Parts: sequence; structure tokens; C-alpha cells
Amino acid sequence: MATMEQCMKALQGILGDLAANPAAEGLDRSLSCRLTDLDEVVLGRLSAGAVRDLHVQPHGPALPKADIRLTMASDDLVALTDGRLAFGPAWASGRVKLEAGLRDLLRLRKLL
Repeated sequence: MATMEQCMKALQGILGDLAANPAAEGLDRSLSCRLTDLDEVVLGRLSAGAVRDLHVQPHGPALPKADIRLTMASDDLVALTDGRLAFGPAWASGRVKLEAGLRDLLRLRKLL
């Protein structure tokens, strides 16, 4: 199990790369990443070519619903960022879940 510090570093990396992609220009969306094994949720915002306001919140019913929602185990998040796990196969096998509106999913498809 990865630590929360490792997860935050991994999220900064993967989301920062995503935000810096020219295809993400003009994207302004709230995001969340639920780490199932740590029972924590990281909330933030993807806007203006950067990831902003990443912060950890314990998983609970009072969480706001983000525009883009990821769910995975902490080890899978770290594996995604260091190249040991590819997003497509991880998503297809259910190790990583991605929820978003249809328009966002189509746009994210170009970025991932």
C-alpha cells in the first residue's frame, strides 16, 4: 500500500501532465480521486493548464460530486505514474474507474 504522500506526488505528476497537454486547453473541471485502500479522497481542480487546490479529505457522504472522478487503489495510482501500469488495460480490467460526463470522457480520451 502506497502512502498518502506518494499518492499526492503521483497525482501531481499524472494530472500535471494531463493539464499541460495542448488538448486540455480551456478545460476547467473539478476532479476527485478516491483511493480505496486508504479510504481517502483527493479533491482538486484542473484549469488553466494546471492542477490546482489538491487536498485530501476523508471519504464520506458529504463529499461534493466532482466533474471528473477517478477510483483506484493507491498502488495502482503509483504504478500508473511510474509506467508499470497503462491506463487503458487498467481501466478495461476495472482496476481504475473513470467517471465523467460524455463530453468530458470524449475529451479525456484524447489526453490519456
